[in-house]
Amino acid sequence: MANLNGKKGNNKKAIIIGSIVAVVVLAGIAIYFFIQNQHKDEKNALAAAETFTSNIAKEKYDKLGNSVSSESLKKVEFTKKEMEEKYQAVYDGIGAKDIKVKNLKSVYDDKENKFNLTYELEMRTSLGKLATQKYKTTISKQDDDWKIDWKPALIFPGMVKTDKVRMTEDDAERGQIVDRNGKPLATTGQFAEAGVVPSKLGEGDEKVKNIADISKKLEVSTDYINKQLDQKWVQADSFVPLVTLNKDKLPEATGLTYAQKEMRTYPLNEATSHLIGYVGEVSAEDIEKNPKLSVGDVIGKSGLERYYDKQLRGKNGGAIKIINDQTKQEDTLQKIDKKDGEEIKLTIDADVQKKAFDSLGSETGAVTMINPTNGELLALVSTPSYDANQMVLGITSEDYAKYNDDKRLPFLARYANRYAPGSTFKTITATIGLDTGITKPDKVREISGLQWQKDASWGKYFVTRVHDVPKVNMTDALVHSDNIYFAQEGLEIGKDKLTAGLKKFDFDKEYNLPFTMKPAQISNDGLNSEILLADTSYGQGELLMSPIQQAIAYSAIANDGKMPYPKLDTKEKAGKETQATEAASANQVKAALVKTVSDPAGTAHALQIQGHNIAAKTGTAELKEKQGEDGLENGFVYAFDADNPNYLMVGMIENVKGRGGSGLVIDKLKPVIESMYK
Repeated sequence: MANLNGKKGNNKKAIIIGSIVAVVVLAGIAIYFFIQNQHKDEKNALAAAETFTSNIAKEKYDKLGNSVSSESLKKVEFTKKEMEEKYQAVYDGIGAKDIKVKNLKSVYDDKENKFNLTYELEMRTSLGKLATQKYKTTISKQDDDWKIDWKPALIFPGMVKTDKVRMTEDDAERGQIVDRNGKPLATTGQFAEAGVVPSKLGEGDEKVKNIADISKKLEVSTDYINKQLDQKWVQADSFVPLVTLNKDKLPEATGLTYAQKEMRTYPLNEATSHLIGYVGEVSAEDIEKNPKLSVGDVIGKSGLERYYDKQLRGKNGGAIKIINDQTKQEDTLQKIDKKDGEEIKLTIDADVQKKAFDSLGSETGAVTMINPTNGELLALVSTPSYDANQMVLGITSEDYAKYNDDKRLPFLARYANRYAPGSTFKTITATIGLDTGITKPDKVREISGLQWQKDASWGKYFVTRVHDVPKVNMTDALVHSDNIYFAQEGLEIGKDKLTAGLKKFDFDKEYNLPFTMKPAQISNDGLNSEILLADTSYGQGELLMSPIQQAIAYSAIANDGKMPYPKLDTKEKAGKETQATEAASANQVKAALVKTVSDPAGTAHALQIQGHNIAAKTGTAELKEKQGEDGLENGFVYAFDADNPNYLMVGMIENVKGRGGSGLVIDKLKPVIESMYK
């Protein structure tokens, strides 16, 4: 019996152990599947959260409904479409962009059988970067999928269904550009915006007739007017804007009315167009280059308006608020104080600028006025010009084409464009000659006739002059503008010394000015021939200088040999001046230029002004491919007060051949110099 009982006991133990093992195995299997399911749930819940937030970041608001639980929408009384439209309206309304999702976390809550979701959104609005917004909600299982439990607070934290998001903008005022005396060159002006009120146009044939009348008087097409009237927002009593006009041009017609509008305006208009430029609404390309810009923003399109745009534009302000019209509660989401644009004060003198522009009249030319003692630019004028105010108001493609197709290039700023300087340049050669000791005031060159060449190796090439003077010194050569004298001096100076001397006058140097201007050029590839060296010495050859560069270089003659660094912005520190030539050399040349005006036989005698000691030099630069050809001529003159050098003017007129040469330039621009004494 004992043996039998022991066997039975062992069987019981085996059964118990087997049962335990089975339970453990089953439990292990259950735990395994539980863990696997939990991992799967975590993965799917996180995927739902990532899809939802990713669509927000990509601004795909119409895709959000697919990630949201139906039960949560019922609780807050939203349909999927309403929820998606709410995002679209709010985020578009505040200009939300560059949306980024940060710190997205999904943690399982075993008590609620849900996942707790937290994440942050960073974004920019029309007012700039918004403070990081922190969100929290849950993710619930809907059928076999995990969905976001949505609520209005997921648009912005704290929002409820009846809340609205409103943005108010406080536009910064664009800074003025003013002259040295505070006179506005670019400012805000009052204009009349012409528009129509649909209900006042009548019906049928009467409406067609009235639109045709408005079309004719405003010089816009009837198609354009009808297109404006067909916009979705237009109601019977809406004011539908068409064009903006100067207040002195306000035609009348049935249905036509006006609203006041502030816009950028340019008091001197054409007289400063090349320098000041104009503004306009941003293009898609502008926004692509600068994502901080938005549709409707006004920026500088050309000239100083473009160069100083950031300072002039300032920063717009405003506020974004969550407002509940029922409770009257307001919560400020973002608030930015506006910062008006800076005022840019130029060294330009508006009166001198206008006088120079008017004096050039219909000529194609330029005037640069500088203070030779400190480099302040007093006038920068180019003709022909264009209507900057018309650009702002809205120029038609036809009118723009007229400018663009004009062979006289009205968009070209000639004061910064390079030309052969002609005989005015002889003053620079004279100072280099004096500095090197080659040129001496009492040195006389005997020259026969009106043509000269060094020797037969020059072939058919001759240097020519206007006056047959047998004995010529430096003063005579400047007074009578003798090409042969300076060609001979240049050859004696030699290419190395002449080049070194010209480098002191900032050839090949770029100036830090707020517009494009290529450096002054001595030659294309070195003074590698005697003919080129000779021609360069009297202002021809391959020399290229803009009127600004000429004015800076010639300032050394008026300023004891010191050449100032040019300055246009009064806030900028004065640049370092250069001792371009010795004071004695500059003053000897200056004395000759005084005689060029005082001597009745001098080429600039017509610039004489009673009671004032004017120094001046004239010149023409002939433009032709080879000797013997009949080329165009540009006329130049530069002048300054020898006793009180507070101005130096360089004037240029294109194509003066047969019209008086440099004498035409004097006739046109003498009133500008006279105005400096009034």
